[in-house]
Amino acid sequence: MQEPIKPIEQIIKNQIAENPIILYMKGTPRQPHCGFSAQAVKCLSECGVEFATVNVLENPEIRSVLPKIANWPTFPQLWVKGELIGGCDIMTEMHANGELLPLVQSASAG
Repeated sequence: MQEPIKPIEQIIKNQIAENPIILYMKGTPRQPHCGFSAQAVKCLSECGVEFATVNVLENPEIRSVLPKIANWPTFPQLWVKGELIGGCDIMTEMHANGELLPLVQSASAG
């Protein structure tokens, strides 16, 4: 038998399912609390798309559970159309080589 899904896991799954582009970060887009989160917001903002954010510093349960679900230990984490894209380094590289813009534009177009 499978373990029942914990409420916080369901919350995370709902957030990822309900938001075509979601960034789990430290702080907020206006006040990021780490350089990596600031860089991630900059990349997405330069793409000109709307995106949801979750401040993991205000959500300790999400901060502890999401890395296990994602199999990705650090923040920020960018999710597009329900798939983990990666963290700051991957986002920055994708933005620099032109891969991030079409990915997030197609997601925001629905």
